[in-house]
Amino acid sequence: MTDTAPPGGGADGAALAGDAPDSALADTVLDRLTTVYPAAGNPFRAQEMVAYMKGVAPFLGVRTPERRALSRTVLDGTPRPDEADCAAVALRCFALPEREYHYFAVDYLRRHVKSCSAAFLPVARRLVTTVPWWDTVDHLAAHVVGGLVAADSSLGARMDEWIEDDDPWVARTALLHQLRFKAATDADRLFAHCLRRAPDTDVFLRKAIGWALREYAKTAPGEVRAFVAAHTTRLSPLSVREALKHL
Repeated sequence: MTDTAPPGGGADGAALAGDAPDSALADTVLDRLTTVYPAAGNPFRAQEMVAYMKGVAPFLGVRTPERRALSRTVLDGTPRPDEADCAAVALRCFALPEREYHYFAVDYLRRHVKSCSAAFLPVARRLVTTVPWWDTVDHLAAHVVGGLVAADSSLGARMDEWIEDDDPWVARTALLHQLRFKAATDADRLFAHCLRRAPDTDVFLRKAIGWALREYAKTAPGEVRAFVAAHTTRLSPLSVREALKHL
């Protein structure tokens, strides 16, 4: 998605790093990461990436396939993290300016979300609201926040709070957290969340509504058709079009 320019804001890097718990594993990972990634950077490619991502953050200029190969080198021989390690790695990565470090943190959490409990949710929210843009928020929503909710259904009530949030990226996360739930989707919650944010004019929220419905339609096409038909006048044309794209 590149429809609009990214909003300003974002958490202060020093504050993020200061909030990170002590972790010897994070010390090792960050030492390796900040050596290996910059060495593979390409300033010309970095300029292209900054332009494509609407200037949301600086880049080192490391493409995704190469970055993930380098990440395997960084993590070679490291132990499985516990929850504090996950928080330390993620917060310290997001405290660095270049976007590739944020991508590393998201990939790391996707891989190890089962090491985290419901208590990790505030850290996930902190990441969602740090230099927020779709490239990190959507993966955090579907794979990290969604993973936490899937493991502890009581967190669904927290998503009911997030959908009310003034920060559109927090609300977008609530809309998208069930993307991978398939038959385990709480349809009542999904539909209620879509209607709650239907009046918003923010394109990212409108697209998120359509995307969430479209994904659930792969599991329950009849339910999604019926929901859209019943609420066509409340949903934006963009949300309706996205929801019914493959039906």
